[in-house]
Amino acid sequence: MSDAFRGEFTQRVDGKARVSIPAAFRRVLEAGDPDSTRKRIVMVYGDTRRKYTECYTMAGAAALEEKIKGLPLGSDRRRILERNMITLSVTVEIDDDGRIVLPPKVREKCGLAPEDVAKGAEAVFAGALDTFQIWKSGVYDDEIRRLAEEDMASLPEGVDILSLLSDPAVG
Repeated sequence: MSDAFRGEFTQRVDGKARVSIPAAFRRVLEAGDPDSTRKRIVMVYGDTRRKYTECYTMAGAAALEEKIKGLPLGSDRRRILERNMITLSVTVEIDDDGRIVLPPKVREKCGLAPEDVAKGAEAVFAGALDTFQIWKSGVYDDEIRRLAEEDMASLPEGVDILSLLSDPAVG
């Protein structure tokens, strides 16, 4: 069994702002919060440049916190990371049916307006190994297409994408 968030899943958000976490993601979240009977997720909605909410297991959030604590007190890097990754975050419990309620700040970050939620908008859960992202469906589709084009354009002609794993001169 893999402890990585992998794949993309489109899930409907109901009128109460509840959404089911994909089963594959729930297994990773459970592994990352072994001591809790009610599993939790840390949702980071900071960084205004991002159009999504980044989600961590409890263990992943603790590891991130330790890295931030390792930075010098009062440094710009630590202050920026504390504000955007710690202050602008929320811990949410996963219910017995594998759902979470998307908090208002998370909905706002993803662009899910109240009328979108009332109409049953769709959210995309996109795996990114140690974390996953929650996007508004249409925004995700547009952004992933744009980013894929940029990524491929940055590779020299004829270079296989897997070369990024071993050739530091590429990218």
